[in-house]
Formats: sequence, C-alpha cells, structure tokens
Amino acid sequence: MPNIQQQYDIGASAQFARNRVLRNTYGLLALSMLPTILGAVVGMTLALPLIASGIGFLVLFLAMFGLIFAIEKYKNSGTGVLLLLGFTFVMGMLLAPLLTYTLHFRNGAQLIMLAFGGTAAVFATMASIATVSKRDFSSMGKWLFAGVIVLLLAGIANIFLQLPALTIVMSAVTILIFSAYILYDVQQVVNGGETNYVTATLQIYLDIYNIFTALLRLLGIVGGDD
Repeated sequence: MPNIQQQYDIGASAQFARNRVLRNTYGLLALSMLPTILGAVVGMTLALPLIASGIGFLVLFLAMFGLIFAIEKYKNSGTGVLLLLGFTFVMGMLLAPLLTYTLHFRNGAQLIMLAFGGTAAVFATMASIATVSKRDFSSMGKWLFAGVIVLLLAGIANIFLQLPALTIVMSAVTILIFSAYILYDVQQVVNGGETNYVTATLQIYLDIYNIFTALLRLLGIVGGDD
C-alpha cells in the first residue's frame, strides 16, 4: 500500500507541475499580445518607411533571431520573460507592412478582425484537442519541420516568381502546418515533454503569429475590396 500511495503522490505531483506550466504558458501568451499590438501600432505610425526598406526589415529580422537565442539562454529567469515580451514587440513591428497593406482595402479593418477571430478559433480548437485527446501527436514533429522547410524554399522562390497562385497555396499550407504545430506544442506541455513555460509560450506564439499572417494574406487576396 505505501508503494501505491507513493506512486499516486508522484503522479499527482507531476500532473500538478504540467498544469502549472500550461497555465503559465497561456497567461504569458495572453500578455504577449499587448507588446505585439503596441509594436504594430508603433510600426504603422512611426517606423513604417524604415521597416519597409530592405535595411530596416533586415535589422528587425536579425533582431528577431537574436532574441530567440537570448530567450532560450535566459528561459529559466525573469530575464527570459522580458526578452520574450521584447521579441513580441519586434514581431508586432514586422506586422506593420502587412497591416498597412490590408487597411488600404475598404474592408481592411473587417479583414483584420476576421483574421484575428479565425486565428483565435483555430487556436482554441487545436489547443482543446491537444489537451483532451489520448492520441500521441509527438510523431508529427519531424514532418511538420520538413513542411516548414518546404514553405521557406517556396517563399524564397516566389520572391522571384511573384505568382499569386503560389502565394494562395503557401498561405493555405501555412495555416494547416501551424495549426498542426499547435496540437504538437500544446500536447508537449500537457504530456510533460516541455517543462519551461517561456519556451512553450515562444513556440505557441510563433504558431499563432504564422497562422494570423497567412490567414490575413489569404483574406486580402480573395476578399479584399478595392
């Protein structure tokens, strides 16, 4: 009996720890939306010409990767949280050109709200499935990573090809891949595969960010009202 009780206590403690990581992840994820919005507003009102220029975009792009490495280095301290919030501010600034382009449509504000609502619905659905499903999604990781590599290559190719049809296909595939990534990343936390809420927040934030931008591009192409 003592052994059974000990095993029960260990299991309950592990479950409590996983729930705490998931709760902290969702809390930090919600908080990260504030600097994202602030970064987008700053980018659209003050820094759009700089961001739209090749040098300005490159600086922000390099800052994004630098912050990712710094977040991983300091993920076990409060510094990691501050770096993550700084990262989301930069990501908000990188949204400025897409948001400005979308707002040129007469229904641009509606498209942005629709993309936001669609992204929230996808996240809620995928996160709920990951939380309650008994299926193991861990095997998806390598295939999803391969899909991201293909998307990157297609994106580089389309810089030169400028094919609207390819943009539509890439946007749709991006939504599918990063929706599946939400399943994978959330379940990693639920099952104890990811125990650091800062890292978990970073991963899920990037999933949501990519879904939102891809959905907004897709809506702008198919539903933009000139």
